[in-house]
Amino acid sequence: MSSYIIQGGEKLQGEVKISGSKNAALPIMAASILNGGITKLYNVPNIHDTQKMIEILKLIGCKIKKKENKLIIDSSKVERYEIPEDLMREMRSSVILAGGIIGKYREATFSYPGGCDIGARPIDLHLKAFEKLGININENYGKIECKCDKIVGTKIDLDFPSVGATENAILAACLAEGTTTINNVAREPEIIDLQKFLNRMGAKVKGAGTNTIEIVGVKRLKDVDYNIMPDRIEAGTFLVAGAITEGKVKLLNADANQIQPIINKLEEANCKIEVTKDYIQLIAPKRLKAVDIKTMPYPGFPTDMQSVFAAAMTKAKGTSVIVENIFENRYKYTQELIRMGAKITIEGRTAVIKGVKRVQGTTVRATDLRGGAAMVILALSAKGITEVENIQYILRGYEKLDKKLENLGAKIYIK
Repeated sequence: MSSYIIQGGEKLQGEVKISGSKNAALPIMAASILNGGITKLYNVPNIHDTQKMIEILKLIGCKIKKKENKLIIDSSKVERYEIPEDLMREMRSSVILAGGIIGKYREATFSYPGGCDIGARPIDLHLKAFEKLGININENYGKIECKCDKIVGTKIDLDFPSVGATENAILAACLAEGTTTINNVAREPEIIDLQKFLNRMGAKVKGAGTNTIEIVGVKRLKDVDYNIMPDRIEAGTFLVAGAITEGKVKLLNADANQIQPIINKLEEANCKIEVTKDYIQLIAPKRLKAVDIKTMPYPGFPTDMQSVFAAAMTKAKGTSVIVENIFENRYKYTQELIRMGAKITIEGRTAVIKGVKRVQGTTVRATDLRGGAAMVILALSAKGITEVENIQYILRGYEKLDKKLENLGAKIYIK
């Protein structure tokens, strides 16, 4: 197992280019099945999760060419409609392939997905949406078998604005007969990016970014070229890294509109942030001021930034209160921050963080993707050396994190 070795105490300064979005790239890669042809994608992050998605697409029959951050996917000869169980268990986002395969071929078989252990993330909303579209679902020894003669447009009301269920319902409905209306959908920017991609391919999808999405089914889709949006969670992570190290960091290829809740909280913590059409720049104060956050579905504060922001608050002046409203098991990482000297108390979905002036480097272990990123963030400002073990979690979602931090002046390497 690899580790990051980080010598803390360096102020981060300079420019960093934000990679393509993990959470936009994965559903768009899954959607490439729908056109039964050629999809060219640009700005695809080279991370563990996109590599696994490529593996699954190849296994079901797609031909893929990859060069740096460009992907060419040929889905004209898909001949397998089952997503391998071992790969499903490695990556939760693989469930999004179900909508693409069902939408195109009217059948799919898959198991329950894996990913980070941050709480219950049932796929019942996905399955309810499929059933509404006329898809028959049979659970057989842990496998979920979906099949139908035709998909007919309908009205779907989601119980919760789940990103994955929203995406799966859209993909399944693109080639349906008639019109599908989905209410109480997720409003994340990644959903907007998926809509743009599908419409470029010839689909008729509208409403992404609002509470209701409408899909008018079409008979076929065409070849497409598309540029993936920047990763807003990576952007937020680098802003927080600059903030905790008293740094001055400039982000390139980032969209301030997509990370406004993060910018608002950093400004509340006394950071100066300048936004132009070309960059976002953060200048940190000598010491951050404690602020409270509550995670909410978009456009609220993102749950994926909760742990990263908590890491910064461990050294802020005052006491911060964090309320996690999305996942009930997202505080595992706090025990590792406490090992470094953080003062954090957890009660249910609430974390109370009393800011300290100094934290000490030690050996910690990544518990999940964003929790691992929080350990890296705190290590950057710790006294001495920190070893962050189990970094395969972090590699799932951050492209060249060590190199990008090193270019900003951090002392970090992989062991």
